[in-house]
Amino acid sequence: MDLFIETDDIVSMLMSLLCGGILGFEREYKNKAAGFRTIVLITLGSTIFTIVSSHGTGTDDRISANIITGIGFIGAGVIFKDQFSVWGLTTAAVIWTSAAIGMTTGIGYHALAFVFTILTLTILLMVSRIERLIGKLQRQKMVTVTFKNANFNQIKALEAHLSAKQLQIEQVQLSKDRDIITVVWLISGKKQYLLHMNELLVTTPEVMSFK
Repeated sequence: MDLFIETDDIVSMLMSLLCGGILGFEREYKNKAAGFRTIVLITLGSTIFTIVSSHGTGTDDRISANIITGIGFIGAGVIFKDQFSVWGLTTAAVIWTSAAIGMTTGIGYHALAFVFTILTLTILLMVSRIERLIGKLQRQKMVTVTFKNANFNQIKALEAHLSAKQLQIEQVQLSKDRDIITVVWLISGKKQYLLHMNELLVTTPEVMSFK
């Protein structure tokens, strides 16, 4: 039984706690599913498995490879999907990145692990600003609208109204089932105008449904 603990291993674990704590604090501050404790434990656990792999199996990296598989299951657990969108992809990516940082500290590349941590934190902090910047650019959206009756004038009127709201409209498909008309539009415009379009479709009495 060996009770000796190498100093390098202690430094690696302390470094993983620091890096995991930095990313975990950001996730906890934003009230995400995987918060401070989860990210720290993932980083530390990846470091420990990497240390065990280097001491126990030499050049055999099967343990390190299985870390990636295990982290995939954890990441999948924080992803949620509803009818319209998917949530938790960023947190799952942070979990995956935290494991990579933990493995980096486990093999002794502490400076590199810290650089990875700062880069990841910078990306997370810049996300909101980048999204606002993208929101000012032109976007495209495919919209399917179902009308209550087979009056084509209502389609032309709605297209004209949307065009007046600085939106570019291209009619992709038009179909009729009994007295119900369904039209598919490819609409281009800035995010704020696309949001206004949703409000308009909701309040238009002739529109039965849209998606």
